[in-house]
Amino acid sequence: MSDVDSSVSLAVVSLIGRVLLSAIYLLSGLSKLAAPAATIGYITSAGLPFAPLGLAIAVGVEILGGTALILGYRTRIVAAILAIFTVATAFGFHSNLADQGQFIQFFKNIAMTGGLLQVVAFGAGRFGLDARST
Repeated sequence: MSDVDSSVSLAVVSLIGRVLLSAIYLLSGLSKLAAPAATIGYITSAGLPFAPLGLAIAVGVEILGGTALILGYRTRIVAAILAIFTVATAFGFHSNLADQGQFIQFFKNIAMTGGLLQVVAFGAGRFGLDARST
């Protein structure tokens, strides 16, 4: 395999990884838009204040962040924001580790954060808008 083939392969894998990481954020953000009252109720039940503001922030981070991550736009910053958001939601909504469902959700968020930190470290790769500015 030539260096060019290897470079393209890595760029394709990077793009696929960004799309797969983004999918959960886009789906979650769109589901919050579809049922805002349920989301506000869930935020309130977690004991967090300002539930409508929390909903707006979550929808913005998930939809805008997910879209920017796919496009490779300001990828490292976006991935860092999503990582912080994901850890915050793990602790805010899934911290009852005695409950197996919460345990799984908590560590799913932590694993997703690991993937996002890889994006922070290595950027979008060749197939992203960030590559156009260099």
